[in-house]
Amino acid sequence: MNFSEYDGKTVFITGAASGIGYAQAEAFLKQGASVFGVDQNETGLQVLKQAYPETFAFWCANVAEKSEVAEAVHQALREYVRIDILVNTAGILDDYKTTLDTTEELWDDVFNTNVKGIYHVTNYILPHMLKWEQGVIVNTASIAGLVAGGGGAAYTASKHAIVGYTKQLAYDFSRKGIRVNAIAPGAIRTPMNAKDFVNGGEMASWVAEETPAGRWAEPEEVANLTLYLASSAAGYIHGAVIPVDGGWTVK
Repeated sequence: MNFSEYDGKTVFITGAASGIGYAQAEAFLKQGASVFGVDQNETGLQVLKQAYPETFAFWCANVAEKSEVAEAVHQALREYVRIDILVNTAGILDDYKTTLDTTEELWDDVFNTNVKGIYHVTNYILPHMLKWEQGVIVNTASIAGLVAGGGGAAYTASKHAIVGYTKQLAYDFSRKGIRVNAIAPGAIRTPMNAKDFVNGGEMASWVAEETPAGRWAEPEEVANLTLYLASSAAGYIHGAVIPVDGGWTVK
């Protein structure tokens, strides 16, 4: 895909050091955008910086910590003045734990990162978008935000919350020039899912067999949809939650 419209645009991406976030950052960079990446893992961010020294900048931060998010956004605006596109991708799993196996600490960790993290980042960046009366937000939900079985109790609840938050953002701000949508990935081969491939990959094989497409996807396939949703070609798509799941949710 080729989107020349990203030349001169600035994209703010959380979870940019690995997996889907890394693929999203690289996809926008290849299209000529400037990208500001945020993650707790500096190593992955440094890799992108070395590959794209002129157009990639970053800040290490935990999206669950309000003060760290505030500083990250401050640094991004110092670097680029304006943020055109926000991609909320940072998130954590819960090892498929049922509610009875979910400690309060785990519940809070998952919600603080997956839900409150998006809330923090959005609330710091959205006011700047509103000043320009233009902006695009793409949230990363999950098939676990649409159906059960994609995670444990905390993860599934958190991703359902992201779906609702996405729809409400679109409802509240579409007429003010802000377009908000979400992506719901299914089985994507990332470091977060590395456990599924250990011990002979029995879990990974089961997931592939249960997926109508018969395989796992690569992060770049999610990044491609992100490029489209953030572009003017998707200008009439508001508040949508689009699965990238190989057909998992059609069953």
